Amino acid sequence: MINVENSPDFGHVSVLLYETADALDVTPGNTYFDGTFGGGGHSRLILERGGIVRATDMDSDAIEAAKVSDVFRPYLVSGQLALTKSNFADFIEQADELFDGMIFDLGVSSHQLDTTERGFSFRRDARLDMRMDRTAPISAYEIVNEWDYEDLKRIFYEYGEERNAPRIARRIAETRTRAPIETTYQLAELLNTHPKRVFQALRIAVQDELGSLSRMLKAAPNRLKPGGVIAVISFHSLEDRLVKHSFRDDTRLSVITKHPITPRDEELRENTRSGSAKLRTARKVG
Repeated sequence: MINVENSPDFGHVSVLLYETADALDVTPGNTYFDGTFGGGGHSRLILERGGIVRATDMDSDAIEAAKVSDVFRPYLVSGQLALTKSNFADFIEQADELFDGMIFDLGVSSHQLDTTERGFSFRRDARLDMRMDRTAPISAYEIVNEWDYEDLKRIFYEYGEERNAPRIARRIAETRTRAPIETTYQLAELLNTHPKRVFQALRIAVQDELGSLSRMLKAAPNRLKPGGVIAVISFHSLEDRLVKHSFRDDTRLSVITKHPITPRDEELRENTRSGSAKLRTARKVG
């Protein structure tokens, strides 16, 4: 598989890259919306195929990296690429432009996972944070140390699909009465179970990811031209279920992917983080 390099300052390998661009059927001069710019892999391929890209990202690191990138600077200068720091749902709800296609890659970027101080990974010791938008008022620290037992139990059940949610929430509530739980290692060590599901739940809660996804799925068809395609890459069952049901139930859309597209063996070998990715697409009717 040919690898499209991303910005060197925001390292991230975009998953299902060519499958997504092919699904959008990029046509020179047409305008596409990339709601999760990240390292810019999907946007770059659309740009190279002659498309015009309007993109958003909540992470200012992604925006600033693109501005100084030798790859993206010419597109920004020419106006073929425009970048906005925004939650994709907020942007789509307020947009007055119609797009020929939309792409939403819902995964956490490698940059965010691998930058220790961002506090996303239980494998790296840092202050609990997990904010994609570092100006947001609520981080994982506030959730872990201030939300009550019932709310913690709920997000671990609903967002992490964690069977031991009551025990984990109770342990957190008891531990923080003695001292705040400040770091990723502190939290991981007290769980007495694999921390992946708990960390996933906290990240989703910090960003209100499922709420934003639901808002976007409701608003996006209104911003698509007839015949335009929306492509969504999800990474866990909660997201995929929302996308699947929304595409199926929305009378403005015709489902293209009866079954989700998943990474090929070659991509899985080159990028182990792509393993859970699922691409679903739908076309605007009319």
